[in-house]
Amino acid sequence: MAVLRSEVKAFIVQALACFDTPSQVVESVKKEFGLELTRQHCESHDPTKYAGRGLGIKWVELFHGARKKFREQTEDIPIANRAYRLRALGRMAEKAENMKNMALTAQLLEQAAKEVGDIYVNRNRKDDPDDEPAIPTRIQVDVVDARKPNAEP
Repeated sequence: MAVLRSEVKAFIVQALACFDTPSQVVESVKKEFGLELTRQHCESHDPTKYAGRGLGIKWVELFHGARKKFREQTEDIPIANRAYRLRALGRMAEKAENMKNMALTAQLLEQAAKEVGDIYVNRNRKDDPDDEPAIPTRIQVDVVDARKPNAEP
């Protein structure tokens, strides 16, 4: 293994802490520093992997600090924001409808309904016994081809 400068090691450790794959890190290092590395070399800088078990304390602390910061700062990532996702879904649904792609439009509308209805959130909280869990509803849209005289929904 080649000996890397501290700035390259820090770059690798921080990228791995942000859940980049070793392959992605290899590409980033090549772009940023012009160095050719193997995936295995990059993986040896991840203390959560077996290959990184011998990583120095300084780098382990940097890794865990960067990972903690990354997990806490999801509000800086636009797609982690519900309003951003709904706006994007709205644009896609409008474009799909203009293209007369009703099946895709229906899927996008269903996704938006799920997003607004917090369908992916666990509503069975044990904190408040009086809090009734919401009953999930399902929206089904049947697209009928008007050109066929005996089209069934």
